Amino acid sequence: MTEPRHAAPDEEQPQVVVDDRRRIDPETGEVRAPAHAAPEEDVVAAEEEPLVAEVVDSVAAELKTQLDERTADLQRLTAEYANYRKRVERDREAVINNAKASVAAELLSVLDDVERAAAHGDLTGAFKAVADKLVSTLQKTGLEPFAHEGEAFDPSVHEAVQHSTSPDVDGPTVTAVLRRGYTFGDKLVRPALVAVTDHEPAPSAAPTEEI
Repeated sequence: MTEPRHAAPDEEQPQVVVDDRRRIDPETGEVRAPAHAAPEEDVVAAEEEPLVAEVVDSVAAELKTQLDERTADLQRLTAEYANYRKRVERDREAVINNAKASVAAELLSVLDDVERAAAHGDLTGAFKAVADKLVSTLQKTGLEPFAHEGEAFDPSVHEAVQHSTSPDVDGPTVTAVLRRGYTFGDKLVRPALVAVTDHEPAPSAAPTEEI
């Protein structure tokens, strides 16, 4: 039977290294700082850094693209809504103006009677006060009379019912207003009935005979 071999007094005993991976120091109770990564881990981390940066850049670019698309959509919707509001407001104003013009057109015959009465000197007293108030109210709503003697003839707003010629005018001229015309804003409510005089050269003097 073999006897166990005892180490000689001077022979070195193998050292046992204990890698204490506990995060809490058992003696102090404090949290230990993490150990430095092994060289292999540093190499792997260094190789992964460009990949991580590339992924981050790609995600950032995608998010920016989506943000730009959403911003463009919002701007387009805002512009469409603004145009819609303008169109609705324009249509609403057109309806109101057409209604006012229609009411004013129904009162034109009354204004004609008022004008004829004024021309004959019959517009006096309380009748004149009421007539002036009616005319003022209609003008405030936008109704405007036009056509006066001496102005140039405009076929777009004047309707010629009488025609003559004269050397006293340079071109087609309104020489008499038979019925006043009216506009409401930019809209022609009724053309004016007028007499028009065209230019006619004056006759040349007859030559005198020499004796």
